[in-house]
Amino acid sequence: MEGKEEDVKVGANKFPERQPIGTAAQVADSSKDYKEPPPAPLFEPGELKSWSFYRAGIAEFIATFLFLYITILTVMGVSKSKSKCATVGIQGIAWSFGGMIFALVYCTAGISGGHINPAVTFGLFLARKLSLTRAIFYMVMQCLGAICGAGVVKGYGKMLYESQGGGANVVAPGYTKGDRLGAEIVGTFVLVYTVFSATDAKRNARDSHVPILAPLPIGFAVFLVHLATIPITGTGINPARSLGAAIIYNQGPCLG
Repeated sequence: MEGKEEDVKVGANKFPERQPIGTAAQVADSSKDYKEPPPAPLFEPGELKSWSFYRAGIAEFIATFLFLYITILTVMGVSKSKSKCATVGIQGIAWSFGGMIFALVYCTAGISGGHINPAVTFGLFLARKLSLTRAIFYMVMQCLGAICGAGVVKGYGKMLYESQGGGANVVAPGYTKGDRLGAEIVGTFVLVYTVFSATDAKRNARDSHVPILAPLPIGFAVFLVHLATIPITGTGINPARSLGAAIIYNQGPCLG
């Protein structure tokens, strides 16, 4: 009998009662089930002496370069065709933007955080997820990468590039500048909101039973926003993308 009682005790320890998850876990236990990183300092001079700081900036430059290179080439391919049915169309353009964000965020998340967008960087700075030093460095590298990416596309065919608008953002006929501003504000909010939600430490802890790949919802959000706003503005939601295409197309700064 003693042996059976011991087996029962071992079994009870081996298979404990299922613990509550999500909001139920918060009610059952008031202690935090996640570790929130401490707020980043406003200035962090020590970063300037770290190789990882510059490596992250290089990653942002390369990612934004590739982002502009692939997406502007896709836009040029659709623009030069007389029949939209012979090309990937608006859906293909949206997929190129969303797909590249998915791939590049996945590749650079472990190096720089995979921002690839000054709006995302600025939002994370306001949330004290990174220092002002790193935020400025990221945004400079993102804009330089975007300019270089658009410049390489223009190098393939200057006449075609300029005749087809160079992928620069413009207000479509029938819409006002106010319409464009509203569309870009809402689109950028959707993107930044998705970034914060997908990378939230609370979500990773409370919903650990739900597998989530952060770049996937971020890329999908970019895809959906492009579907909605390409007919209005060509979709910016990324100041580096808008600035890079505008500078190379010689339109001047046209921030999204």
